[in-house]
Amino acid sequence: MTFLVIIIVLALIFDYINGFHDAANSIATIVSTKVLTPFQAVLWAAVFNFAAFFISKYLIGEFKIGNTIAKSVHENFITLEVIFAGLIAAITWNLLTWWFGIPSSSSHTLLGGFMGAAVAHAGGMVKNGEDVINYAKVLPTFLFIFLAPVIGMIIAYIITVIILNICRKAVPYKAEKWFRRLQLVSSALFSLGHGGNDAQKVMGIIGAAVIFFEVQNGNTAYTTLDSAHRFSHFVEDYWWVPVASFTAIAFGTLSGGWKIVKTMGTRITKVTPLEGVSAETAGAATLYLTEALGIPVSTTHTITGAIIGVGATKRLSAVRWGVTINLLWAWILTIPVSAIIAAIVYFIIKAIF
Repeated sequence: MTFLVIIIVLALIFDYINGFHDAANSIATIVSTKVLTPFQAVLWAAVFNFAAFFISKYLIGEFKIGNTIAKSVHENFITLEVIFAGLIAAITWNLLTWWFGIPSSSSHTLLGGFMGAAVAHAGGMVKNGEDVINYAKVLPTFLFIFLAPVIGMIIAYIITVIILNICRKAVPYKAEKWFRRLQLVSSALFSLGHGGNDAQKVMGIIGAAVIFFEVQNGNTAYTTLDSAHRFSHFVEDYWWVPVASFTAIAFGTLSGGWKIVKTMGTRITKVTPLEGVSAETAGAATLYLTEALGIPVSTTHTITGAIIGVGATKRLSAVRWGVTINLLWAWILTIPVSAIIAAIVYFIIKAIF
């Protein structure tokens, strides 16, 4: 029981780190355009990160992304040691990328760590003829590493072009004043999408640990259910986990991640209030789509793609492609590096205990 409590606390710490690591996703454009001060921006984003709980719980009616994460590894290869090692790897990679100001994906580092530890536990990708990784859940997530930023980029480009055509005869001063107000709305929409997407990933990890613990201890409420229904039972039984997960990410967002704010807000391309509205609206639309499909995506990838999309409407050279390519390398390396770190941590744990 003590180890389970440690894992839950560690997962919520990761959730908090995820919040300040990803705060830039929600506030970078709104800070760079000086619509809000940095503190006002993180407070604004934090409120809507937590408000996403009510949308997932009462509007959507389920936590699909949490369920996907919990089932990304087949149940036969999940142990508390596996989940612990995965969390340590995810926290390590998140802190490293935050330190260097690289907007990598908290989602993918968590997934990579979970899978890497499970493969280390099983001694390979396949054991006794059974795949360790649940590819039906994982492959769509891998696919959206590339699709999410592309979708965000295309939607942002289209929105920006439409707005520019509608407002081509508008008085510039008045138009900018309106778009600065609209940026509050678009930032709130994106923060709702971020909270709904990222808080659920921690729920999924905690769910996997709790379900393993309950099954191992012969809790009939779990052992008599098939694996497809165990997560929904966990959410009802441990109702405080969703609340704690959304609260932790909100407080993390409130702490801010200023190094990444600078990268997202100024180094990819210079963003105006109009373009901020386009980027955040496009990012939000992409996140709502993927949440409805139950596919965990990177909010970092999504908003980065959207910012590139608005930059490309001016001219392709407006996008600083050198910075963008560096970000792409970080995205590609996140899952394998996290998996390797998790495997090393798992072997150390087994050697010590």
